[in-house]
Amino acid sequence: MMPAVARPKVLVLVAAYNGMKWIEEQVTSILNQEGVEVTLQFGVDQSSDGTELWVDELCRRNPRAVTMPHGTRLGGAAKNFYRLIEHSDFKQFAYISLSDQDDVWHRDKLARACEVLASTDSEGYSSNVTAFWSNGKTRLIRKDWPQREWDYLFEAPGPGCTFVLTQRLALELQSLVAQLPSEVNKIAYHDWLCYAFARSHGYRWEIDGWESMLYRQHDSNQQGVNLGRKAILARLRVFSEAHWLKQGALIAEVVGMGDTVFVKNNLSLSRMSLLRLAFSSHKCRRRRGDQIVFFALCIFLAAKGIPADNNREPK
Repeated sequence: MMPAVARPKVLVLVAAYNGMKWIEEQVTSILNQEGVEVTLQFGVDQSSDGTELWVDELCRRNPRAVTMPHGTRLGGAAKNFYRLIEHSDFKQFAYISLSDQDDVWHRDKLARACEVLASTDSEGYSSNVTAFWSNGKTRLIRKDWPQREWDYLFEAPGPGCTFVLTQRLALELQSLVAQLPSEVNKIAYHDWLCYAFARSHGYRWEIDGWESMLYRQHDSNQQGVNLGRKAILARLRVFSEAHWLKQGALIAEVVGMGDTVFVKNNLSLSRMSLLRLAFSSHKCRRRRGDQIVFFALCIFLAAKGIPADNNREPK
């Protein structure tokens, strides 16, 4: 078991885009973390609200903040994080964390994650969160359901902004992103890829039942909590187009699982493979209710069919 590290050094990768409304509150909550030594590495997608200038000013006055060069239009949080992962220097840090630009972290978020990783001999960490809205509404978002044999090919272990990785896992992931940049950039969900890479390579991942942060919900969320009629309808459209399965198949290929028996038999996206996948639903999603929905969607898609020329490409 890995020994606990006193005040471990943590590099926090912050992906930002037009973030002026909330980024200061987010960054303040990171810089105020207790029990760890934090450095922030910013990646700012080309913005129009002054985010780059704000980040530059912070980096000038705070030695714990650095930034990637500005001016690149990346077009999404995932590509921003892939750039951060590929080009950041992890070697002087015990742990690497991911951060959005609009949440609020509890003061002991990182210290607890580091402690859990060390005490459980795990390489990856995520947690539950408390979603909150501008009207004062809050809701626990639980992700710590028991892990399943193949869940990592079909879902993430929680919001990417709760992720903390050991240096060893982060360096291995960095190598993958550097080796397969075009393939990786087709994957729309960086958190899902991180989890799938870790699990498929034998790294232990701990999903903590603790709520580590306040997870802000607003109209600009690229990924958020699936609540309300609008969100449910949008998610059903994604499911009906099989985007999630196409992404799962692509992730399996990228992390080196494409030749495994399970993937070959269940993720070719043919009608027969979808039927087989439906009856493996208990191995593919962690929560019981999600397993039932997964089963039903696979049956629906098996009946509907998925165009062969579109099977591997995300929307």
